[in-house]
Amino acid sequence: MTTSEDQMPEPTEENIERLKENMEKVEALSKRLIEVMSTKKSHTPALDGPNQELFARAATAYWAEAWQNPAKLLEQQIEYWGKSVLNFAEAQKAMTTGDAEDEEPKPSDKRFANPLWETNPYFRLIRQQYQTNSDAIAQAVASVDDLDTKDKRRLRYFSQQIVDMMSPTNFLATNPDALQKAVETEGQSLIKGLENLVSDLEANDGELVVKLADESAFEVGGNLATTPGDVIYRNRMMELIQYKPATETVHETPIVLFPPWINKFYILDLKAQNSMIKWITEQGYTLFVVSWVNPDESYADVGMEDYIQDGFLTAVEEAKKICKVKQVNAIGYCIAGTTLSLTLSLMKQRGDKSIKSATLFTALTDFSEQGEFTPFLQNDFIDGVEEEVNKEGVLRSWIMARTMSFLRSRDLIYGPAIRSYMLGEVPPAFDLLFWNGDGANLPAKMTVQYLRGLCQRNEFAADGFELFGQKLRVSDVDVPLMAITCETDHIAAWKDCYRGVQKMGSKSKTFVVSESGHIAGIVNPPSKKKYGHYTNPDMTADADTWMKKADFHEGSWWPLWEAWLKKRSGKQVPARDTGDSDHPRLAPAPGTYVVADPNS
Repeated sequence: MTTSEDQMPEPTEENIERLKENMEKVEALSKRLIEVMSTKKSHTPALDGPNQELFARAATAYWAEAWQNPAKLLEQQIEYWGKSVLNFAEAQKAMTTGDAEDEEPKPSDKRFANPLWETNPYFRLIRQQYQTNSDAIAQAVASVDDLDTKDKRRLRYFSQQIVDMMSPTNFLATNPDALQKAVETEGQSLIKGLENLVSDLEANDGELVVKLADESAFEVGGNLATTPGDVIYRNRMMELIQYKPATETVHETPIVLFPPWINKFYILDLKAQNSMIKWITEQGYTLFVVSWVNPDESYADVGMEDYIQDGFLTAVEEAKKICKVKQVNAIGYCIAGTTLSLTLSLMKQRGDKSIKSATLFTALTDFSEQGEFTPFLQNDFIDGVEEEVNKEGVLRSWIMARTMSFLRSRDLIYGPAIRSYMLGEVPPAFDLLFWNGDGANLPAKMTVQYLRGLCQRNEFAADGFELFGQKLRVSDVDVPLMAITCETDHIAAWKDCYRGVQKMGSKSKTFVVSESGHIAGIVNPPSKKKYGHYTNPDMTADADTWMKKADFHEGSWWPLWEAWLKKRSGKQVPARDTGDSDHPRLAPAPGTYVVADPNS
């Protein structure tokens, strides 16, 4: 059965019978759905949305403004009514004349790419009214003046979430792509979609976490994270992996790389073509990488101090022992870059000079601007997180993943859900999305310390963040450093990273802004020749001025960093094999912690 792309297929009697047969399969799937939902583990409701006080304050401010300026409210309402009536009138005309073409320019929105949104009067009316409603909500939110900046930002964010959630593409009856495929496949697409939905719920104990990648296509240590190396040290917090040399000689000073513990380290070793870990060994460096434990509830009392003592300081010491050197070069990515900065402050106060230079990847140290995370860093949400971790012992990985996904909900929630649950498609075999779904839990104590002390109170950049009985300050960071940030990073905005580096006490600072975002801007191998980067040695001005005067360079920042690092890495020495008599090989890379299931 074939159809043109701009009209619905006409089902035959045989198609309809098969459709009915397929629909009967729904009963068995419905039983599984009821079963998995009945065993769903509860979580703190405060994590699902803002305190209702936000909307109450917004409503009060809106109506107070309307009382003071009723003409403004009437103008908005009349405009909305007029557009709604016009939408209906155009649909009526199209039904009568058969002319459904819209003369007005269409907004660029890939959700409405199907030609039926233009040619079919029913779908066109739905699209037009949705856009009219969306504009009206945005206009109403913009007109609320009597709110502080944070509340206004949160109101704008959460109202947009409601708008995105109510998109007609999210519902079967108003999604022409899903309806067409259901008829064309005689209902099989809906059966497959329901199977996908039930499977996702069963995989996450009743929580709906949309699977973004085909998990059967990947194996950590099989076709991901394959750079040769060995675990040469293990404690309760981390495994320390030493990678095998790829050159006959190496620089005397080794590198210790600290990835974030919110996700797994193998983002830097997805495959050979874009593996930063492999590339570093090929440049002639001895490389150690920390693989963090995925904590369960027994880690509830583990705090930032444990990550520093049993992670950062221990990894540095073990690397020094194996390489028989007094110093290492350190790298910290995201939250690990923040914690590396805390560690450097502590080491400064202790007189410990074990770290020769530091490289920070997308690392925030000044949280005075909360950026896109503003909606989630206010007391109602943090109170909810605190209640959750006190009950569970950890912040479960799906909660963090869901929060991150809602920052890009169209691409990371609704789009994948439509493809999987309505169209019945298998998620793509995409390694980056597989890694994105392979998150880790966060210990209760560490979560609260980070959210309260660093994100909310900005103590590290202000009066000091207290650990080990000492006040750690960003100004204590005085080793030579290079900070790599990303132009479109929505997690660690480059301007916020810049402000923190400005406050560091290092006499030698190099600041780089890579094109692209939090991941693609870092995992940007020279062979791809894809994203360029900006540099400017003058960091005295504000971020906007820095960028205006910056030089743009084609290609990856990796060679620039390696040239900078080479000057701080000492002479060439014979390549070092992994481990030694005091550090036996405990497991081949990528180790055991990266694949361990804390829930098993």
